[in-house]
Amino acid sequence: MIDAARARLFTGAGRLDSARGLGTLGVVLGLLALWLALPPWTIRDPAVPIVVGVLAAGSAAPAWVRGDHKAGAWALAAAVLGTGAALWTQGVEQETLESIFTAGLLASTLRFATPLAFAACGGIFSERSGVVNIGLEGMMLMGAFFAVWGSIWSGTWLVGLLMAMIFGGLLALVHAFFSIQLRADQIVSGFAVNFLALGLTGYLFSSIYPDGIPAADVSRVPELDLGFLDGMPALGDFLAGVFGGLSLLVWLMFAVVILSYVVLFKTPIGLRIRSVGEHPRAADTVGISVYRVRYLAVVTSGVLAALGGAFLSIGFTGTFSENMTSGRGFIALAAVIFGKWRPGWAFVATLLFGFGFAVSIPLQREADISANIISTLPYVLTLIAVAGLIGRSIPPAAVGRPYVKQ
Repeated sequence: MIDAARARLFTGAGRLDSARGLGTLGVVLGLLALWLALPPWTIRDPAVPIVVGVLAAGSAAPAWVRGDHKAGAWALAAAVLGTGAALWTQGVEQETLESIFTAGLLASTLRFATPLAFAACGGIFSERSGVVNIGLEGMMLMGAFFAVWGSIWSGTWLVGLLMAMIFGGLLALVHAFFSIQLRADQIVSGFAVNFLALGLTGYLFSSIYPDGIPAADVSRVPELDLGFLDGMPALGDFLAGVFGGLSLLVWLMFAVVILSYVVLFKTPIGLRIRSVGEHPRAADTVGISVYRVRYLAVVTSGVLAALGGAFLSIGFTGTFSENMTSGRGFIALAAVIFGKWRPGWAFVATLLFGFGFAVSIPLQREADISANIISTLPYVLTLIAVAGLIGRSIPPAAVGRPYVKQ
């Protein structure tokens, strides 16, 4: 056992000599060049990011020469962009940087990423089973409205979450019926349920709350106070600023991401879901009910997307407004593609998009940049992801194809 562990250790260390390892090192060094110019380090000497950037570029060349052009290109891009951004920060007042890049920015990133992560995990379940779910946007919107309605009606946020999951699941069931049973075009069906949710929630909102939603009547999801983080040495204040006052739904999101990975890749249920998404005929041959698995996967996606919408209403803003999801369901779909239909990488993508939302607020306040331009940042990142600049993603083989049982 000791010999095997030693062999794995040296094998892992040897990967640094490979083209992929050199490319990864270049990307890390490129990010490091920028990080050193930002708080809490805020190094004001331009020579430091230049040296680190040169080292990053130096890692790109061997990776390219050894045949991994993709890794070399990523390392070179990280070197140029990281060094360039670090040099740009040298001309920005240190006080401005410290007011933008704070622990609160990371906390905001997690909050903005939470609804995206819920919806992305739902999208992964649906598309891994072979059903494209463009309707995530509408399911989030249903969750946002019925979470507020349920919390006001019952007086507790728990019922609000339950109502959100029920109605999000019901809308997903509509999409599943048209896509699986009637074999309708899944893209068209997804857009149809989006418009259904937009019209239904708008009508109910104006009918039930013509004078608006009284904020005092909304039972909001509580925040988890981790006061003990303040007492930790060195990083106590920073950790408290990031994790000390997050909503319970943020922590539930972390659990959902981990559980989604475990279910999909470590359990027989996940194997069934992936099998009907890759080769439904073979799955049917060995006795797996393709229709049932797909129905359950799509309904699960609706439930998870609705939790993302519920976070927006009773976990974040404390109210509801028409079309309050503002395209987040489509951004979650981009995260699914970005993450190559894997929960962990999709979560990383939602953090990137969440950072785009979060950083736009202090940039509008501190930097002399148009608010209209800054507000487009998350959507620009989405376009980049969908365009495939992060590498070509290969979807499940049978995704989008209706199955006909013979």
